[in-house]
Amino acid sequence: QVQLVESGGGLVQAGGSLRLSCAASGRTASRYAMGWFRQPPGKEREFVAAISWSGDSTYYADSVKGRFTISRDNAKNTMALQMNSLKPEDTAVYYCAAANKAVLGLLLRLARMYDYWGQGTQVTVSS
Repeated sequence: QVQLVESGGGLVQAGGSLRLSCAASGRTASRYAMGWFRQPPGKEREFVAAISWSGDSTYYADSVKGRFTISRDNAKNTMALQMNSLKPEDTAVYYCAAANKAVLGLLLRLARMYDYWGQGTQVTVSS
């Protein structure tokens, strides 16, 4: 079992920045690929970014590429999402998730590949 707790959400003006963190406990987090998903109001959950278990490979949704950066620190069992140049359409509940380390590449864009989820943190971007 892996427990995931997100933090760092809040209210920010368009063009601003936020840094989300995900703390993992339980089984060694480094055994898992990690990802961020978000669910905008009234919409389905969508992929944002993912990082391989080693941290060597990262993946981004086209909508956030160049603005968001995913990173992880396996020694601290943490993952982060640095969000810059935020837009009102980035408003959503953001979730971190963990998947078996064998899950790679495009599969990390699929929510069903993840075994563990955090409770979510709200990000609101005002125009």
